[in-house]
Amino acid sequence: MSPPNPDRAPVLANKAFLFALAVVTLAFGWILWPFFGALFWGVVLAILFAPLHRRFLARLKGRPSLAALATLAVIVLIVLLPLALLTASLVREGAGVYERMQSGELDFGRYFDQVMAALPHWVTERMNQFGLGNVDALKQKLSSAISQGTSLIATQALNIGQNTFGFIVNFFITVYLVFFLLRDGASLGARINAAIPLDEQDKRELRLKFTTVIRAAVKGNVLVAIAQGALGGLAFWFLGVNGALLWAVIMAFLSLLPAVGAGLVWLPVAVYFLVTGAVWQGLGLVAYGVLVIGMVDNVLRQILVGKDTKMPDYVVLISTLGGMAVFGLNGFVIGPVIAAMFMAVWDIWITARGSKR
Repeated sequence: MSPPNPDRAPVLANKAFLFALAVVTLAFGWILWPFFGALFWGVVLAILFAPLHRRFLARLKGRPSLAALATLAVIVLIVLLPLALLTASLVREGAGVYERMQSGELDFGRYFDQVMAALPHWVTERMNQFGLGNVDALKQKLSSAISQGTSLIATQALNIGQNTFGFIVNFFITVYLVFFLLRDGASLGARINAAIPLDEQDKRELRLKFTTVIRAAVKGNVLVAIAQGALGGLAFWFLGVNGALLWAVIMAFLSLLPAVGAGLVWLPVAVYFLVTGAVWQGLGLVAYGVLVIGMVDNVLRQILVGKDTKMPDYVVLISTLGGMAVFGLNGFVIGPVIAAMFMAVWDIWITARGSKR
């Protein structure tokens, strides 16, 4: 029997430690997963308001706790409190829309019949040529899809109101985390930076890319969503469309999708106006949607998102759609961040291999 090799002992100990490190890290992530949304937005808010915290820190002569409290007060006043008020209004509006749908007052099938009856003869002939002549089947599919989508949104609004305890818990987790990330963010960032096994220049580049993309994605997409939702809701209110606030919120959410966005809501309404005889309302809504709502997306998103992230438009679009498909609403930030980190890591790898040749 050969004696044990003493040189292998440190290697085995190192592998055992790395295995234990991976296990406890995965276990820690597992127990935090139920609060992923609250933790994620706590990190995002801390990154977004870090410059404001540094200003407070300078004015308060280096007292981190007071600076963190002052920054947190600003976050609550301009972000969290308005969001809570909007959520409460959305719950009321969603409940009203849901009740009107249940009572039959809001009937998408009837609206579809009105549209089909007003279509010119040549349009119906073209529909027959493309296999869309079965009006009853088409009506059933479209009205069912619209009703299911609207019911889902209204039901989610009701669930938000009913799940008050979970909402409060997540709210306080976010606030609590933001405070400590602002206060201890510098030391925590230094420890994370020291744990990453990369060159200092590469770590600096990745850190800068990470924070830049998060700020650009949140700042740009949220501002575009607020602007498009508010403009669309104002137009619907002016035209007398039922549930203007609910439709405004839906347009705001859909505007997170580049290129298509709010047009998925205002365009069908404009078509309904046009084919049911309200020509001026329909033309006005089309002009308003293209020239005002669409311009917000085309101009603001490029200035606030594409310019800062330095990613092509198609990468921003695909990563946003993919992120929202995998992570839900949080994906409009996570998707572009993953895409940006993917591009940055591959740039570092290609540069490193090129320098070795």
